[in-house]
Amino acid sequence: MAFDFDTPVERRGSDSFKWGRYAGRDVLPLWVADMDFAAPPAVLEVLRQRVDHGVFGYGGATPEVTGSVLQALDRDYGWQVQAEWLVWLPGLVTGLNVACRGLAGPGETVLSAVPVYPPFLSAPALSERRLATVPLHCQEGRWCWDFAALEAALQADPRPSLLLLCHPHNPVGRAWSRSELETVAELCGRYDVLVCSDEIHADLQLEPCARHLPFACLDAEAARRSVTLMAPSKTYNIPGLSCAFAVIPDSTIRRRFTRAMAGIVPHVNVLGLAACGAAYAHGEPWREALLAYLRQNRERVVQAVAGWPGLEMVAPEATYLAWIDARQSGLEEPARAFEAAGVGLSDGREFGAPGFVRLNFGCPGTTLEAALERMGRLLRP
Repeated sequence: MAFDFDTPVERRGSDSFKWGRYAGRDVLPLWVADMDFAAPPAVLEVLRQRVDHGVFGYGGATPEVTGSVLQALDRDYGWQVQAEWLVWLPGLVTGLNVACRGLAGPGETVLSAVPVYPPFLSAPALSERRLATVPLHCQEGRWCWDFAALEAALQADPRPSLLLLCHPHNPVGRAWSRSELETVAELCGRYDVLVCSDEIHADLQLEPCARHLPFACLDAEAARRSVTLMAPSKTYNIPGLSCAFAVIPDSTIRRRFTRAMAGIVPHVNVLGLAACGAAYAHGEPWREALLAYLRQNRERVVQAVAGWPGLEMVAPEATYLAWIDARQSGLEEPARAFEAAGVGLSDGREFGAPGFVRLNFGCPGTTLEAALERMGRLLRP
């Protein structure tokens, strides 16, 4: 079956957070991480059926929905997960905040590597925990961990009790290798630090034949000491349906996590659950076609940036996000300058990296080409 990613879907006036930011302005929004593609046909059909039912009372994950998730985890990663390990959530950011509350005590330190998705930086303080960061660095054309800095942070006084891991990493686009993950796991085990791994972009591997390796699949000890956060929202473009889940193999950690949710975290949207089940059970052909399209868009961005003065980027291995270094561009505030030129990008300051911008290339090629043309005119007047 052929899928159409070329025809733009009109999102202006559709209650779109992404497009609504620039309502009434000639600005192409390539900022927040949702795509401009319709959801997979299989998802839309299940939603129609659920809406036609007409009753939207309280609900939960059915055995069929749970089964589709478990089968997908086994199919895609060889990860054999038990149903009781799943904890359903209304969103992945909720999971980050619950992890800070449940897995780190008041006043304890939560560690993260920067630059990183902004909720990693805000979640600890919202839970009255301390944030500590270690830098990622770009070396020989690849974003890497500074493991010496990580170990120093793990030994700091007070010592962290939780590491928030982003894998694949947003915004730098790395799909961390087994060796890198093993080093993270070994260090966290040595210093008795739990790991909460955000793996929402797991199914958006852009390298041909690449396969995501969940942190918890490293070995039994990594599984025991970790919480994995996942969702169909990024891959199948359904973030507004508010459905995510945590995989928590250890029963003690699972109890701590669910206790932190009690009385605060709402039930998952019944339409989100229906869409989740359909996406994992029937969305694979659409996902494969999407990845082929995103690879083309990635190449468009890489080629454009290579031809512009003062901008650099490393091609992302995963996600549909390009992390662009504009520190040598001469633009004092790059995100504002590009917005004035008609392209809305995410400001690197929000990720802990002033001078960078993040570009979302999950859009029709015509939209992307128009945005790149506007950026090029600014950089090469």
